[in-house]
Formats: sequence, structure tokens, C-alpha cells
Amino acid sequence: MQIKIGKDNSFYLILEAQADVAFRAAQVFRDSCADFSRVAEHAQKANEIEHEGDELTHRLQNQVATTFITPLDKEDLRELSQTLDDITDAIEAVIARTKLYRLEKARRDLVPFADQMVKAADLVVSAIKEMKDGFHTETLQDKLTAIHTVENASDQLYRQALEDLFFEPGIDALTVMKWKEIYDRTEIAMDNCEDIAKILGTIIVKYA
Repeated sequence: MQIKIGKDNSFYLILEAQADVAFRAAQVFRDSCADFSRVAEHAQKANEIEHEGDELTHRLQNQVATTFITPLDKEDLRELSQTLDDITDAIEAVIARTKLYRLEKARRDLVPFADQMVKAADLVVSAIKEMKDGFHTETLQDKLTAIHTVENASDQLYRQALEDLFFEPGIDALTVMKWKEIYDRTEIAMDNCEDIAKILGTIIVKYA
């Protein structure tokens, strides 16, 4: 079943741009995990992407405020936009802290975590793009399910990473604190991807 919702594509194009920004931030995160020696470069790039995301968020919020009839409820558009921006913000915060904490080498479990982040962000892009041409509920539901699956896999990686961190022989408390925040903020970014899936799922029900 296809659901046609609104004819003004300008809102959807901004949301697509925001999703693309989140995906590019995830790619930078994965790149940074592969080479901590370039952390300053990656942090700068992530910061630039984050600013780009902020500009898109402000643009959509302003357009919602000045448009009488929007293609979706204004609250739905605002929530989607803010949550997409939250993904980018969380990823940028992770990369910034690898620089701030002067971490010299990624722990072995961070790279698969980053791979999951890229997968989730890519699925978010694909799901958001469905909005412009109307929801094909079957294919969109498949993508939303895939996002949940990736997030669940990420949860398992997160818990195992924390267990390995906490019980690593000889590790000092400060190092544990630094890495716990890295893992926590990565998990927040993953949760934000899942939040997008939940919001889109609610929209499907609302407009079906």
C-alpha cells in the first residue's frame, strides 16, 4: 500500500539532506576508528558536518513556522528533523571526545560498533527518501525493521564492550571512564537512529 501525504516536497528534501548529513558523520566516525592518528582531522570534519546539520535543522524549523499547511503535521516534521540532527550531534560528540581525551588507539570492539552505526545511518537515509514519493508501507516497514535489527545488534556489542572494558586486567580507572563515555555516546547515536524508525512507524499508522 502507498500513502500519499502532501504535495510540497521541499520539507522532504530538507529531511533527506539531514539524513545524508548524519550518514556522512557516521562515515567519518568509522574512518576515525580506523586511524586515531588523524583524530584532529576527523574531529574538524565532523564539526563542519555538524554545523551543516544545524543549518538544515534551523531551515526546516523556520519553514514549518512560516508555512500554513504542511505535508505532515508540524509536530511530526519537527520531531523527525530534530532526531536526525540528534544523530549527527551524538556522532560528532564521540569523535570530539576521542581528540579531547587524547586516545591514541581504538579498542578492537569500536570498529564493529562504527560499522553498525554506518549501516543504521544508511538505512535511515533510505527510509527518509521514501517520504517524497509517498510511503510504500511494505518496503518502508522492511527498512524500519532492519534499523531495529541493526540497533539490537549494536546493543549486544555495547554490552560486551562495557563488560570487556570493566574487567580488563590492569586497566586504570581514568581510561575506563574515557572509554565508557565513548561507548555511551555511540549507543546514544544508535538509539537516535532507532527513534527515527519509531517516528516513521507512527506516521504510517497515523496516515494509513
